[in-house]
Amino acid sequence: MSSSRTAGLTATGTIGAAHQSLRDRVYVELRERIIDGRHPSGYRIVERELADELGVSRIPVREAIQRLETEGFIAVQARKGAFVAPLGPAEAADFFDIREHLEALAASLAARRADRAGLRTLEKLLDRARRAADSSRRTRELGSVHADFHQQIVVMSGNPLLQGLMAPLDGRLRRLFSLTSEPGDGPVMCGEHELLYEAIRSGDADAAERIARRHVAGTRAAAMQLLAAGTADTGTDTAAESTAPGPRRRP
Repeated sequence: MSSSRTAGLTATGTIGAAHQSLRDRVYVELRERIIDGRHPSGYRIVERELADELGVSRIPVREAIQRLETEGFIAVQARKGAFVAPLGPAEAADFFDIREHLEALAASLAARRADRAGLRTLEKLLDRARRAADSSRRTRELGSVHADFHQQIVVMSGNPLLQGLMAPLDGRLRRLFSLTSEPGDGPVMCGEHELLYEAIRSGDADAAERIARRHVAGTRAAAMQLLAAGTADTGTDTAAESTAPGPRRRP
């Protein structure tokens, strides 16, 4: 890599903390763009253009694309290139089948093993969610904090194997929240999370598992309805097309 490229990357500060490797920084930036909808389903990823935009060589971009393909965020088509993978009803249904069981288990274990530090973290996340829910312009933040809440419960389960199984699903959960969260969802989501928090805080493992299952089922129904109607990407495609470089193609 030339010194000018390295300087440009450092100066822009667009792809993360300096302690990360260049490969990881490009990966995180591209992954976040897909998760938050800046690069919607069907968006074409052009190595050369992304490398120029980020001020890096094509090698870390290519490595990031390969890694994200493995994780299901990008699809590579022969002679056509790399595109952001669609997230439709079929993919979402598979995701929810797994999530329902694993998150119910995580909630049950968290209720048995919760400590003060973990509960304080959940409380802070609930506070953040309430503040975001009060503003109709903070839908993206609301989806992010809800994903953080679920991730914290997995951490509180104290089960490293479960954490390892859930880790690859975290990005997909965040993308799904970003695509399907609506301004009116805030109070409902916060209320359900408060019930789950109370069950965990009181050490009621059966209630925590039951509430977690019901919560995931409700989230599934709402998300599947939006995805089936084809409205989940509304508002993101237009913004991406007006700001992001490179050709695009609908899947």
